[in-house]
Amino acid sequence: MPREYPCIKVPKFHGEKAIILANKLKIVNKELEIQRNENFIYIPLLRQPLKNELDAIKEQIPDSEISTYIFPVRKKRVTTLVEPLEDTLPPHLLASLPRAIDFVGDIAIIEIPPELDAYKNVIGEAILRVHKNVQTVLAKAGAVSGTYRIREFNLIAGQPKTYTIHKEHGCRYYIDLAKAYFSPRLSYEHNRVASLVKDGETVIDLFAGVGPFSILIAKTHEHVKVYAVDANPHAVKFLKKNVRLNRVEGKVHPILGDAQQVVKEGLFGVADRVIMNLPEKAIEFLEGACEAIKSSGGIVHFYSFLKASDSLENVTLRFINAVKGSGREVEKILFSRFVRATAPYEWQVVLDAKIR
Repeated sequence: MPREYPCIKVPKFHGEKAIILANKLKIVNKELEIQRNENFIYIPLLRQPLKNELDAIKEQIPDSEISTYIFPVRKKRVTTLVEPLEDTLPPHLLASLPRAIDFVGDIAIIEIPPELDAYKNVIGEAILRVHKNVQTVLAKAGAVSGTYRIREFNLIAGQPKTYTIHKEHGCRYYIDLAKAYFSPRLSYEHNRVASLVKDGETVIDLFAGVGPFSILIAKTHEHVKVYAVDANPHAVKFLKKNVRLNRVEGKVHPILGDAQQVVKEGLFGVADRVIMNLPEKAIEFLEGACEAIKSSGGIVHFYSFLKASDSLENVTLRFINAVKGSGREVEKILFSRFVRATAPYEWQVVLDAKIR
């Protein structure tokens, strides 16, 4: 129940100054909400100010006064899923709550373990409560699969949709998660690769999706040409919209088609740099990537999956041998790293290689 507490009453135009001063004196009652009306701001205090505190307030804000006012208790901000669910879920299941939530625009994506399936809608509602900007909560209903790398989802809370606008590194992307692949966990890679591109380069993004590599490269470099290729017509449809949305027409050229075929028919020997973000099958397309690289050489960003029984050294060796089988040669492995965990005991990795 709201009740009266001691406060500093100041004219509105002194409000910010008074709040800073009261915080500096450490006398603000942060469990109560600051109140305002047409003319004054009322800052709740933990107690009546001491003489030296009162002198400091009067010296800096002469038209302030110590008064009392009715303050409501500040609403506690919920920051974890455990808080809203600790009275709903059996205690032994709280430990099973997913730690990771992916946010794509105003959509949250979560993986519900089997033991929590009966509580999935309750968990979805809790996510809406904790994350105020989220309008839809989707639960993964299977692995990424098929030619277009699509995943199925179940709606567990909020608006029934898979379409959104996602913001990343100053770019915006139209995305439909049910029709085209997108992972916010690759945000760092999108930025890392874009930062390596040099002005004047021609880049081929062989599995471009809705454009997170291609568009960021074009957005951050004045003189580049990016050929963004994908076999998924839905992805290319969104890619074209995203090119317009981010105003990179003339720099990003969307192409619908099979990566190998597209290279053979029109992109042979034009690229300074090729991006191969298709970790399931990228090695099968290395011949096309090598054909796309200029005769003088270039850079390939190669993504692959790695299981615990394998090693990054083995992935590198397979890559080197595949490049050799395509008639080119790896001059140097410039960089390699684990990008992210994709399943228990499985990771996505990247190799940056200089091809001659």
